[in-house]
Amino acid sequence: MHTSLRLLTTLVAALAAAAAPTVVLAQPGQPGQPGHSGQLPSESRQLQPRAAQLEPVADFGSNPGALSMYRYAPDGLPAGSPVVVVLHGCGQGAADYFDGAGWQQAADTHKFAVVAPQQQSANNATRCFNWFEPGDTSRDSGETASILRMVDHTLEAYGGDATRVHVTGLSAGGAMTASLLAAHPDRFAGGGIVAGIPYGCATSMPTAFTCMNPGATKTPEQWGDLVRAAHPGHDGRYPTVSIWHGSADYTVAAANASESVKQWTNAHATDQEPDATAELPGDTVRNDYTDASGATVVRDYRVAGMGHGTPVRPAENCGTAGTYFLDRICSTGQLVTDWGIGS
Repeated sequence: MHTSLRLLTTLVAALAAAAAPTVVLAQPGQPGQPGHSGQLPSESRQLQPRAAQLEPVADFGSNPGALSMYRYAPDGLPAGSPVVVVLHGCGQGAADYFDGAGWQQAADTHKFAVVAPQQQSANNATRCFNWFEPGDTSRDSGETASILRMVDHTLEAYGGDATRVHVTGLSAGGAMTASLLAAHPDRFAGGGIVAGIPYGCATSMPTAFTCMNPGATKTPEQWGDLVRAAHPGHDGRYPTVSIWHGSADYTVAAANASESVKQWTNAHATDQEPDATAELPGDTVRNDYTDASGATVVRDYRVAGMGHGTPVRPAENCGTAGTYFLDRICSTGQLVTDWGIGS
């Protein structure tokens, strides 16, 4: 028991990865807790129409992972719109990541719905998604199953396009993103793994620490085999994958990005040599990997000198700088472009 508690305490510090308490992450002008409406008194509400906001959804279907659901749909969302799932880091909540990474601005501009699952302390004391538990990452089980029910509920509610569902997340949320892409390649068109870890690296809390830092090394085929084993019956294309990591990330070692590139290029049957390289703002270098048809299937973004967090760019109306939201480049905008869902 004492050993388990020590491991959990270590996880709190290490996976603070994406994790500042909500009160620390809140910035002036940001909405507060996920359940806070921010509405004016009733007299004013009669004079001003209620704007779209991130809202809780209590009943979205079966919930084996015991997660909470929050959702955002811009006013005037047309039928056939995409859906984006955003997964917060440890210690954060749905509203923290939705606001901090700039997903409301992106959804308003490009007209898509956002699903923001939220972990509960009853499932994980540090509110990390359980990316290292097979019961939560295997196909249609635990937390992954709950997230898919949220997606289904949103597609039905807004007449969304089931072929344009995407997912991204930071740290533990990034690792869970990799799990969703591997276990459910038939449900996602693309994903963005931010400061995350390759799928299948850890299968328990103790092995999670090694995967985080210094990271585990495998051959591309070994990593790819883990993806293929997640859904052995899959015979279609895998989702496109964007991988983001800071070179000075000492919480989740940057070596994880290189291993994730190995994993997803192998899953897409491409080689390990980039087919194109571009220098982007914020000391960011992007390497593109294309498949046999010439389509870009993996993008590797490395941000020089950046620590652990999601890169944002407030000057471009992209997110809010703060703890684990680092003012370098608009990763949210780049992801929307990568997925081809920009208006």
